[in-house]
Amino acid sequence: MSGTVSKIDEMTLSGTKGKITIITVAQPYGPKSESVASIGISLKADANEPDWKIHIPKANIAQVIEALQKAEKEL
Repeated sequence: MSGTVSKIDEMTLSGTKGKITIITVAQPYGPKSESVASIGISLKADANEPDWKIHIPKANIAQVIEALQKAEKEL
C-alpha cells in the first residue's frame, strides 16, 4: 500500500489487548487511485501490521456505517 496515511483514531479491541485503528489513505493503490478509509485490527497491542484490514471508499462509508448500526442492534 502506498499513499499518504492519516491516523483518525485508535481504540482497544474489546476483550483483548489488541487495537482497532482507523486511518485514511490517499492514493492507496498508486497515483489517481481513490482515497479510502482503512480499518485495521491487531490482536496484539504492539503489532506493527494489523492482522486484518479493510479499505472502504468514501462513496461506501455511509452505507457501511448504516449496516454496522443494524448489526449492533442485532447483537
